[in-house]
Amino acid sequence: MKIREILSKGEPTLSFEVFPPKTEDKYESVEHAVLEIARLKPAFMSVTYGAGGGTSRYTVDIAATVQAQGVTPLAHLTCVSSTREKVVSVLEELKARGIENVLALRGDIPVGGQVEKDFHYASELIREIRKIGDFCIGAACYPEGHVESVDKAQDIQHLKEKVEAGCDFVTTQMFFDNNILYNYLYRVREAGVTVPVIAGIMPVTNKAQIKRICSMSGTYLPARFKAIVDRFGDNPAAMKQAGIAYAAEQIIDLIANGVNGIHIYSMNKPDVAARIQESLSEILC
Repeated sequence: MKIREILSKGEPTLSFEVFPPKTEDKYESVEHAVLEIARLKPAFMSVTYGAGGGTSRYTVDIAATVQAQGVTPLAHLTCVSSTREKVVSVLEELKARGIENVLALRGDIPVGGQVEKDFHYASELIREIRKIGDFCIGAACYPEGHVESVDKAQDIQHLKEKVEAGCDFVTTQMFFDNNILYNYLYRVREAGVTVPVIAGIMPVTNKAQIKRICSMSGTYLPARFKAIVDRFGDNPAAMKQAGIAYAAEQIIDLIANGVNGIHIYSMNKPDVAARIQESLSEILC
């Protein structure tokens, strides 16, 4: 099923992100986690992509595993480190497996800045996907602005270019203050972007995640969230419980304010995914 059809119903949806193994010896354990999350029957599951080999070899396989469980898969595809030939090859394999949804991403610039010449931006990849087949295409958006953007106006312009290239919906980078998303939605709608915006939520279950999040994206951490980390960060069980509760409260507020699409960065943790879903059992009915 195409994700644009799922979103068009206008009902609250909960989806999860999973990632393939980095090495073959980890495949079985990752597959087990993916199957556990698929048993929750989310609206869809996205599968990340590692450019330049490694995890990229397993993205299609994991997406096919998700589909075999009766859950709609969304396969990530990055382009900055891929040739056009590689991109076409992956898309043809997705078509052969009956996978209809692709999340089109530029991808991180490799260390040393070595990139392929065929693609420079996600909008170029979106146009290529449109030429290859009848895919439902998603893209990323950044409520706090992409770290490489000069300003937020430029960032929204890049979002418009993705939509004009043919993307059907966008998913946000993680955020911890819902007001940031509400302000962002006002600005993108004013700019003429009308595709569905899915809110990306990260349940922070350990203190180490905070350092990684801040170093990678510069995400704003509200005082209320910092207090949780300060109080419970050194108690793993308490931090996990508090992090899940914080994410669940975010989601409830989002749905109450009309943001129906919720995507959980689950970090391949079935128990976290299950506890989030359980906390929303009546809300998602």
